[in-house]
Amino acid sequence: MDGAQSPVKGETLAFGHTIKPGSFIGLSLKNGLLNIITLTLYRFWGKTEVRRRVWSHITLNNEPFEYTGKGRELFLGFLIALLALGVPYLALILAIQFVSPMFTLLMLPLYIAIIVLIGAAIFMTYRYMASRTVWRGVRFQLRGSANKFGWSYLGYTLLVMITLGWYAPAMSMRIAEKLWGGMSYGDQKLRWERSHAEGLYGPFALAWVAGIIGYGVLIAAIVPPMIASMQAGTEPGVARFLLIYGYAFIYALFVMVASAAYHAVLMRTIARSIRLGEARFALNVKAGALIGLTLTNLLLTIFTLGFLTPVVVARTTKFMISRLSSTGEAPLADAMQAERGPKTGEGLADAFDVSPF
Repeated sequence: MDGAQSPVKGETLAFGHTIKPGSFIGLSLKNGLLNIITLTLYRFWGKTEVRRRVWSHITLNNEPFEYTGKGRELFLGFLIALLALGVPYLALILAIQFVSPMFTLLMLPLYIAIIVLIGAAIFMTYRYMASRTVWRGVRFQLRGSANKFGWSYLGYTLLVMITLGWYAPAMSMRIAEKLWGGMSYGDQKLRWERSHAEGLYGPFALAWVAGIIGYGVLIAAIVPPMIASMQAGTEPGVARFLLIYGYAFIYALFVMVASAAYHAVLMRTIARSIRLGEARFALNVKAGALIGLTLTNLLLTIFTLGFLTPVVVARTTKFMISRLSSTGEAPLADAMQAERGPKTGEGLADAFDVSPF
């Protein structure tokens, strides 16, 4: 036994950050101005710089993360997605207008394909960002098939539609399982230990009922004045449209507040379902804090016309990391290097605007 090597002991995981959202104001203005000058083409490099700065301010056991993605990778991914989506869609529209209206029958398969592609875009985004996230020189990776994930996403979406939304909690858990269950740090695979939606349907029911009631109130506020205007033969003016958008905005805020408890429970449940070695995770997110974050981020985005989006990203990341904790140990020192991952960025995600960062 003298010559036997003792097993490498795991490490407890302590997350931290040095994020100061105010320090992102200058970067926000720079990105905004360059986006205007370049007709938004700079956004790929701007997004990369935001991620690089945010990652560098997140620490695990007092050691920072590193983001190694490049703007040109995002740009090339966008060009590929543009050719794959834009050309077929434009060809179909031209065929409907100039060849035969019968081509309209292809719109349903097109919509189905779009849902599949949105699912694939979500998977490809996580896969790319994992492959460009480095800690202690070791990359993360996401294993799996974007194609299979896309078809699963279609199936889940159809179930949500058929059940009038009631499958949504189960869909969220299954998507999280496919994403986080396929994630690994180097070759150290994360485990997913929950696939059901236990504890989610209570707060979801409250959000669902509130949404239905709020929608009824919205229709009652909008439809009668429109009918009266049509009967009187008067055209709706600018004030009427502003009022409609105002009602819709209030409804969206109402639904956001009503669903905050559900989203907080969902986030906590997903965090509790992830394991790395013997390490368990917890996310201390409450509905009130989530409402405050969402409302202030929304106001920052609206009143600055999106210029302070990097500040919003920094605030959101700070909110999450400051509430993330772990117990147990993970064999981080045993991790072997992962493959580099895809050569281009999440072009589909940019096309559908589904990127989490």
